[in-house]
Amino acid sequence: MTNPEYPIDEARLKEAVQAANLPSLTMVLFQLTGDERWLEDPYRPARSRGLGPNDAGGFAPEIAEEIRSCAVSAVVAWSRGVPAAMPNPSPELLREMLTICMGEEIPAEYERVMREEMGFVPAPKPRPVQAGDFSVLIVGAGISGMIAAVRLRELDVPFVILERNPEVGGVWLTNTYPGAGVDTPSYLYSFSFFQRNWSTHFGKRDEMAGYLADAADHFDLRRDIVFGTEVESAAYDETAQRWTVTARDHDGTVRAYSANAVISAVGLFNKPKLPDIPGIDTFQGPIFHTAEWPDGLDLTGKKVVVVGTGASAMQVVPAIADKVGQLTVFQRSPQWIGPSEEYFAPVPEDVHWLMEHVPNYHAWYRFRLAWVFNDRVHATLQIDPEWEHPDRALNAVNDGHRRYFTRYLTEQLADRPDLIEKCLPKYPPFGKRMLLDNGWFAALKKDHVELITAGVSRITETGVISSAGREVDADVVVLSTGFETSRYLQPMEVFGRGGKSLRDIWGDDDATAYLGITVPGFPNLFFMYGPNTNSGAGGSYFFIGESQGRYIIEVIERMVREGLGAVECRPEPHDRWVREVDAAHAHMVWSHPGMSTYYRNSQGRVVTNSPYRVVDYWLMTHDPDPADFVIERATASVAPPSE
Repeated sequence: MTNPEYPIDEARLKEAVQAANLPSLTMVLFQLTGDERWLEDPYRPARSRGLGPNDAGGFAPEIAEEIRSCAVSAVVAWSRGVPAAMPNPSPELLREMLTICMGEEIPAEYERVMREEMGFVPAPKPRPVQAGDFSVLIVGAGISGMIAAVRLRELDVPFVILERNPEVGGVWLTNTYPGAGVDTPSYLYSFSFFQRNWSTHFGKRDEMAGYLADAADHFDLRRDIVFGTEVESAAYDETAQRWTVTARDHDGTVRAYSANAVISAVGLFNKPKLPDIPGIDTFQGPIFHTAEWPDGLDLTGKKVVVVGTGASAMQVVPAIADKVGQLTVFQRSPQWIGPSEEYFAPVPEDVHWLMEHVPNYHAWYRFRLAWVFNDRVHATLQIDPEWEHPDRALNAVNDGHRRYFTRYLTEQLADRPDLIEKCLPKYPPFGKRMLLDNGWFAALKKDHVELITAGVSRITETGVISSAGREVDADVVVLSTGFETSRYLQPMEVFGRGGKSLRDIWGDDDATAYLGITVPGFPNLFFMYGPNTNSGAGGSYFFIGESQGRYIIEVIERMVREGLGAVECRPEPHDRWVREVDAAHAHMVWSHPGMSTYYRNSQGRVVTNSPYRVVDYWLMTHDPDPADFVIERATASVAPPSE
């Protein structure tokens, strides 16, 4: 809580606090003054309901105004040199503050995580090393690859990123379909080390792509990225203790790259999943996956068929509904949908100003989002074996979620009982990815929009035929059919010790990795967004990605400092991790038989999702354990110079 160089603009502050999130502002007020009355009633905010930010905090108007007024005085005094009374609360006090800020009990282990994430203590940063000829190759310049690159730059270890696209951004570069955006709040779905004044509470595709491009510029990453280059294979040389990565340029030229370590940052949603529908190649109009939306496509007055009702379809359909002439949506299974009043709401300039000028306001605001969107519902995703209604819910609280979401659905579709029957899921809430209502129900009620619950049996030259035999004419067919999420790294071939193929070990769709990061037999190879690291309960991947990046960079830092040539995961921690992950999933919602989901592979094993809370994963990956690895000294030919 460093004081600014000059007093704050008091008039501007008075104006801005009218837009403040009051629970966050109250915590700032306590830290500045140390007055414990701000931790007691009537200044304790009410618990947030649903996913909203609860800016008003449930305070009576006179209490809200008192908080704002006292916060203005405290911030002004701080800006004039009065030190904060509680810049770094004790562990017991911080635990209490976290709980008070949310109006509900926050687990004790959050204290250590949030103390570092909120900046009350410095987060560990790589200390620059003398790398010698040690280098790292990163595959992919999306969110994960950029996290790894920024940390390697801090470590002063040379790296190159091979990126198949012409720009950074990963999925936010390639997914340009109408309505594309983030379903996690912008101030949470962003780098902790690169802040932005977001224009809306939920960032849309263009702003996300621009944010990632700005980050690449800010950290000068492009000079180490080879664009238009797709990796085809990677092979480990045990004698040289190096990887050779083969990649194909956009012009077809094949090149080989050599590095001591490889970080796979290819992401989870990078390969579109195309359905195997008879006649799909015969359709005479545009037919494409949402991730391959054609530039300049004009849908005005067209008859459009959308196949699928997942996350992408839920954004596409409301975005195009008022442009097309006829819109038909084929639904394999319904989705649970929650309300979100802030989905399209702009972030006021007053909020931007508070984020930039009020000490710790951004940290407390981000914490509140992290609790609600990361881990709040995790306990309700556990199967209660004594629960009397396992067909509809997992436990009593999960059944309460069902009632809440059902009530919202029936309110939105009150005048369309036919749609209520089609849209109401039978499986437990959170069994599939939870979605936010961005106008979906309103779009389905339009006269020219139809929801068909039969499957697609065939595609003809002029339309789509349902499994019930009905033919729907179409000018355009949009395939919102998901991604090959369980086929990690494919079609890339990876060969480890003894030429062993990673694909042979994993099979077609059964990837495993210790912490989702390392695999026995493949030294110096690290995965980001690897198997069993997707936060299925919701939340921000940035939090997971930064945890993985920290872990990987710490291992690489040790390699360079200690002159290590190979660091390889032992089979024992890997196998134990897999057993524990599978055992945990056996008691969680994603193992429920009542729905199909991309979280599971063809054998029914959950391969994408983590069974752990985000806070658990942060703690698991915070400090790499040397005992988890087989370590080899570097051969003389590749050993770096001593520091």
